[in-house]
Amino acid sequence: MANASRREELQFKTTPLEDDYTVDWSKRLGSGISGPVRLCTHNKTGKRFALKCLMDSKKARTEAKVHYLCSGHPHVVSVIDVYAVSFKFPGEMRPVPRILMVMELMEGGELFELVRTKRRFTENEAVNFTKQIALAVYHCHSFNVAHRDLKPENLLLLDKTEKVVIKLADFGFAKIDRGDLVTPQFTPYYVSPQVLEAQRIHRAQKSGRFPFLSKPYTYDKSCDMWSLGVVIYIMLCGYPPFYSEVPRKQLSQGMRRRIMAGEYDYPDKEWSKISSDAKDVIASLLRVEPAQRLTVTDLLEHQWLNEGTVSDVPLDSPSVIVADEEAFREAMNAHSAQLTKMRLPDRTVVLKAVTKAKNPILMKRKNMFNLGSLFARNNGASASSTDVDRTKNDASIKSLRDIIAFCMLPPQPPDGVTENSEGPSPEEELQRLVSLALEQNPKSQRLKEALVKQSWDGEKFAGSVDRRMLAKDISEIVKKM
Repeated sequence: MANASRREELQFKTTPLEDDYTVDWSKRLGSGISGPVRLCTHNKTGKRFALKCLMDSKKARTEAKVHYLCSGHPHVVSVIDVYAVSFKFPGEMRPVPRILMVMELMEGGELFELVRTKRRFTENEAVNFTKQIALAVYHCHSFNVAHRDLKPENLLLLDKTEKVVIKLADFGFAKIDRGDLVTPQFTPYYVSPQVLEAQRIHRAQKSGRFPFLSKPYTYDKSCDMWSLGVVIYIMLCGYPPFYSEVPRKQLSQGMRRRIMAGEYDYPDKEWSKISSDAKDVIASLLRVEPAQRLTVTDLLEHQWLNEGTVSDVPLDSPSVIVADEEAFREAMNAHSAQLTKMRLPDRTVVLKAVTKAKNPILMKRKNMFNLGSLFARNNGASASSTDVDRTKNDASIKSLRDIIAFCMLPPQPPDGVTENSEGPSPEEELQRLVSLALEQNPKSQRLKEALVKQSWDGEKFAGSVDRRMLAKDISEIVKKM
């Protein structure tokens, strides 16, 4: 696949919008993350467009620039013009500085509305839709842009004709990924483990209670791939792989745990007619460790999208959505409602290049990779043993970081659930995490010493646990791994 062609840098227009377009204020097309969308018409050609109205700010200008950068692709909503002007809405007393984005008009509605209303929806059609979405993501990632809010509501149809054309919309959370994506922005059903962990650590840092967590936790474009895995899963069966077991609570503790552990299944009723290749794609996208997840290039080269041998047997997803439409719509609404609740303020972070970093974990990983590559070159063999060691090391570190996260932000009982309800207590959960960490790090004397300080008797804690001290001690262990 060819590299994306560079567009000229966005030039904000400062002339009045009314010189070029007429806005129909009675036609509300929707509301993006950061502003309302209205119908507008070009004065000279009569062609209709969508007008997105943002308050002028650094964030709004970034959204416009990033969306414009990724525009011009068959599967990304095109940005036509962008105005930076003082503009008065009907009913306002005076003009307000605004960013006005004139965009391609998408008249076909949302992707899942099409799936819901189809009398016959097959895996072959799901392959076609997935390929279009993946091409949009590939285009963005080729510019090093992470969309960060990939979900069905942002996958729009060009029109209502039989030839379905899907386009990626709403770049309100998108950023250039320079390795400093530290602000967790997401919608619950499509959030990856890395975003949740970034959020937990961000909150702990912000509280000031854990000064030893001085460096930001970053995540990257692989989070888009996780979200795409969730979209594909829902498209094939009609329900999400991760869900909140607590009514009216969009992101329960149980849902967080399942996302962090990558726990989901394929119930036979809907999945028995779906190909093993489709399940392989989903499993490869929903991996907890980002390094093990498919990249968008991997996905586009996967045989599921290229073999042309998938079934034309009708899937259950339309009937599942229609049968429990209220629950499905509630899930969709929860995504939008959660955006404001879960959004954290942006921070400016400067990180060293990986090649200059002195972090012991990075240095150890780089040395392991170099040794594995050297061994492969000298012996004509693969570095599979190195890969196994690296995977084991990842699991060891993750087990320790799970304890740190639990100590920093112990889970609260879900709404309407008391501490006396069924399920493990916080103490039992901590003991489970410690036992798992000991299994993953059987030779770590420092871990055993840290636990002894907290009266660990080999099976449980004999006394109260100073969680802050335990988190600090284990954090020091992780730094040296």
